[in-house]
Amino acid sequence: MSDTEKKNPVYSNTDTSKVVLNDEEWQKVLPKEVYYIARQKGTERPWSSKYENFSEIGTYYCAVCGNPLFKSDTKFESGCGWPSFYEPISKSSVIYTPDNMHGMQRTEVTCGRCKSHLGHVFDDGPPPTGLRYCINGVVLDFEKAREAEKKYKEDTKQKDQGKQE
Repeated sequence: MSDTEKKNPVYSNTDTSKVVLNDEEWQKVLPKEVYYIARQKGTERPWSSKYENFSEIGTYYCAVCGNPLFKSDTKFESGCGWPSFYEPISKSSVIYTPDNMHGMQRTEVTCGRCKSHLGHVFDDGPPPTGLRYCINGVVLDFEKAREAEKKYKEDTKQKDQGKQE
């Protein structure tokens, strides 16, 4: 359980209801770095995310509300300095908003449940979508795939038993 989950009453990996809190309420329940990026549309430094070179099998969730966002098999190395994915879990996982700040024309990606800023999507990604979701790692939580972990432990146990025989 992350720090966000411990004091955030809206955090859930299963609840799909929309989350609407005012700014003051978000400040009370979110760590400073998560609040800055998620609610103030900040950006973490490139290559600073623990998920940038991360290759575990599982699911990435919104660190603000727990909404499932991306499967690990859609993550790829883009070289941009932030975790990159080519497809969200579902059409309702994320919301797209035009972003013309800083003299650029981009498409902002926000959480489909709590509308927190996640990052941006670009049209220079790999097949099958051709999209690159460039996401701030600070606003991601990750949970290992239970089946994959279970299978790995079983395989390791069998290999260890084989060595002993």
